[in-house]
This record gives sequence, C-alpha cells and structure tokens, in this order.
Amino acid sequence: MSLTDISFKRIQQLAIPAIISGIAEPVLSATDAAVVGNIKDFGIESLAAVGIVGSFLSALIWILGQTRSAIATIVAQNLGAGKIDELKNFPAQAIYFNIALSIIVLFSTYFFVEEIFSMMNAKGIVLDFSIDYYNIRVWGFPLTLFTFAVFGIFRGLQNTFWPMIIAAIGAGLNIGLDFALVYGVEGAVEPMGIEGAAWASLISQLIMAVLAFIFLMKKTDVSLKLKLPLHPEIKRLINMSLNLFLRSVALNTALILATREAADLGKEYIAAHTIAFNIWIFTAFFLDGYGAAGNILSGKLLGERNYKSLWELTKKVSFYNLIVATILVLAGILLYEPLGFLFNKDETVLSIFYGMFFMVLICLPLNAIAFTLDSIFKGLGEMGYLRNVLLGATIFGFIPVLYLSKYMDWGLVGIWIAMTVWVAYRGGALVIKFRRKYIPLIKN
Repeated sequence: MSLTDISFKRIQQLAIPAIISGIAEPVLSATDAAVVGNIKDFGIESLAAVGIVGSFLSALIWILGQTRSAIATIVAQNLGAGKIDELKNFPAQAIYFNIALSIIVLFSTYFFVEEIFSMMNAKGIVLDFSIDYYNIRVWGFPLTLFTFAVFGIFRGLQNTFWPMIIAAIGAGLNIGLDFALVYGVEGAVEPMGIEGAAWASLISQLIMAVLAFIFLMKKTDVSLKLKLPLHPEIKRLINMSLNLFLRSVALNTALILATREAADLGKEYIAAHTIAFNIWIFTAFFLDGYGAAGNILSGKLLGERNYKSLWELTKKVSFYNLIVATILVLAGILLYEPLGFLFNKDETVLSIFYGMFFMVLICLPLNAIAFTLDSIFKGLGEMGYLRNVLLGATIFGFIPVLYLSKYMDWGLVGIWIAMTVWVAYRGGALVIKFRRKYIPLIKN
C-alpha cells in the first residue's frame, strides 16, 4: 500500500472543494441576513431575528454536526490501516444515528422556541419574527445532519469533490430562492418577507439532502440498508460524538452569550452583530477548507503511523491557512464599507458595525491556526482533548472577558475582544499539545 500523498497538489485537491462545500451553511444564513436586512419595512427587526435564530440553529447544527468529523476520522483511519473493507455496515448505522439525534433535538426545542428566544433577549416584533422564521427553517435540521453524515463518509474516503458539487448547488439555489420569495416576483410570487427566507433555506436543504443520497448511492459502494449487530466502531463513534457534543455545547455557549449580550444592547446592535457574525462565520468555514484537508489526511497518516508526514502536513496546512487569512483580512480592509452596506442600509446600524468590524479582521489569523489544528486533532481522534480545550477557553477565557467588557461598557467591541481571546486560547492550547505529544513520536 502506497503512503499518503501530502504534496501541495494533493492538499489543494482536497482543500479547494472543501472550502466551497464548507461555506454552504454560512451562505444560507448570510444570504438570508443580507436579503431580509434590506426589506423596506421592518428590515432591522428582520435582520435581528435572522441573527438570533441563525445563532441558535448554528448551535444545534454544530453540536450534532460534529458527528461528520467523527465519521470522517473513523473511515480515514481504517482506510490508512488497510481495513476499509471491515467497515461495510458502519456508514448506514452512522447515518441513522445522526438522523435519530436530529429528530430528538428538533422535538425537544420546537415547543419552547418563544422561551428560548426570549432568553436570548428577543422582544416584541423581533421575537415574533424569530418564531416565524424558526418554525419553518427548523425542519431542515434533520436534512442538514443527513447531508453532513454523507459528507463525513466522502471525506473519510479522501473525496471532497462530490460534497463540493452538492453544496454549490444548494447555495446557488438558496440565493435565487431568497430573492424570489422574500421580495416576490411580479405577477408570479407574492413577497413573503422573513418567512420567504426560511422557505428558501428549507427547500435548499431538502435538495442538498436528495443530492447527497443520490451521489452516495452512485459514487460509492455504501449501502443505506440497516443491518445488525452494531459495528464495533459505532461505540467509538458515540464516544467521539459525545466528546464533540460537550465541546460544541461549550463553543455555542460562547456564541449564544455573545448574541444575547448584543441583543441586550438594542436592536441596532444585534443587527450590527449579526452582520459581523455572518462575515466571521463565512470566513471560518472558508478557513475550514484547509482544515478539512488536514483532517482527512491526518486520520489516514495516523492509521499508517506515519508521524513524520503528519508533522509536515501540519506545517503545510497551517501555513496555507495563514495565507488565506491574510487575503481575507486584506479583502475586509478594502471592502470595509461595502460589506456592511450589503446587509443593511440603516445609518445607525452601519455606524455601529463600522466601529467594531476591525475586531473581526484581527481575529482571522488566530482563527487560521485554531481551526486548522482543531481539524487535525479531530482527524487524530483527540476528541477528549478538544472538549477540554473548548471548556477551558469558554470558562476561563471568553466568559470573564465578556462580562468584564459589559462592566466596562465596551459594547460590541468588548464582545468581540472576548471572541478573540477565546480563539487565541484554543489555538495556543492545541499548539502546545501537538508539540508535546506528536513531535516526539517522529524520533521514536
């Protein structure tokens, strides 16, 4: 069996499609935000509602969507160890596990949305819009998690091309439907406002799930026929997923607290925060492309016990992602004003946004290191350590700085200082761990 290729060409073959597929979910949210933010009546309230619901739904998706990384890790490690044939019944069991989790979470939150969004400081029209938007878009949750599970299988098999095609179609469809359903089409479709944005996302998620099913059947030997007994790797999947679940709870606690504190400042502030957050999320998933390449290849290298190449891979993808982060920072500087104007035209909202957007740009290089190493550690199966890092970053980094900033009345800038400290903590902890554990293995 030939050793894993970690050349520049091979990394780009995996990373570039992963970038395109990775930005599908933030494109759905960002497009919704940009389109509803420019509605003539209640544009600010609609943008605020999309920000609050988007934060909550992203939390749910990221918490349970982490099974994608666990599935990819198990498939890649078995591929590297030459045991891929032994995983015959595992993919179907993993996918049904994902769907079952999504249905449980959906019904555990659906009947309490008013209380949930009220706790996030949504009030009046913003609360009403949040509930209307959520009650439609939430039904895409199981569809997204099914798609994520399929993407995990493809990633484990060292293939990011087909997920890219699926995601690109879904994102393009969502953009077109957003404009058609939110603003309406004269003589054909009545304007639906914020509910139109929710329907656009739901339809796009349905199409992506159907395409994921078709490509899985046509492009792999994977069967979705559920067979018992449970595969031995299911136990490891559950263990990894539990650690990633707890990790994502900590991660999304930080994000939801940030949204809650922004909402408490007023509707213009949560609208400005929504713009900044959607840009941040977009760049995060953009950076995740090289992280995905590291995730895919590191799992296979670990299966081969090829630690020297693992170190070379880590240096390469980290360097590439720093270049990407630098390009994104420069783009943000050049497009500083147009980016805000894209989402909303209100002068107060834009003034607040322009006064804090520089913090998002400062955060990007730190994101590059933290997100790259995070993905590599997922490929190595280090889910327990990733859990501890996020818990530490949230409890000892983010929360103290967030409430210090509230006490000092630093506004949105203070919230984003807390975000920057949070990311820096994560990146630093992962650098230390890698140097202590994996570099010595090269010598041994």
